[in-house]
Amino acid sequence: MSDNDLIERAQLGDKAAYTELIQKHHRTVEKFAFQCGVKVNDIPDVTQEVFVKLYCFLHQFKRERFTTWLYKITLNATRDYYRKETKEKEKEDKLHHNDGNTTFSKSAEDRVLVFEEDKQLHLAILSLDEKYRHPIILFYFHDLSYEQISDVLNVPLTSVKTRLLRAKGQLKKQLSMSGGAKYGR
Repeated sequence: MSDNDLIERAQLGDKAAYTELIQKHHRTVEKFAFQCGVKVNDIPDVTQEVFVKLYCFLHQFKRERFTTWLYKITLNATRDYYRKETKEKEKEDKLHHNDGNTTFSKSAEDRVLVFEEDKQLHLAILSLDEKYRHPIILFYFHDLSYEQISDVLNVPLTSVKTRLLRAKGQLKKQLSMSGGAKYGR
């Protein structure tokens, strides 16, 4: 069943259609959130937030490309999640007079990114400024066209092209310096 059919049914209150939409797009949302820098442990929370927002605003969907709309929601949920997390961390730091000892587990990331080169590429992409990171992810990992990226990010088409070009240059430079020969060529 097409997304538009599922959406129409879900807009009429068909919970099974909404559930099918979630099942159909769940992996895409998780993947995009991870590529935008969401920590592995936080992906379920961000994904849940995306689908809650989708449910709340599904009545506003107007026959545009559904996946583009879903990427917009995911991008905004990712930004909102980390704004909230940053504020919470600042509060926690003030309460505990942060002693500089932060610990975190990379084992979950290690399971997601199997090869060292993939880790290097992922870290290089995450180090890019957001305005360069998102076009790279949407173009190369989600196969969106320049026009779709322009729509998701709400920027002119020329900006998408420029940002992709600059992002590729920055990635090439970073990866060649870090020994990422496979990607740095």
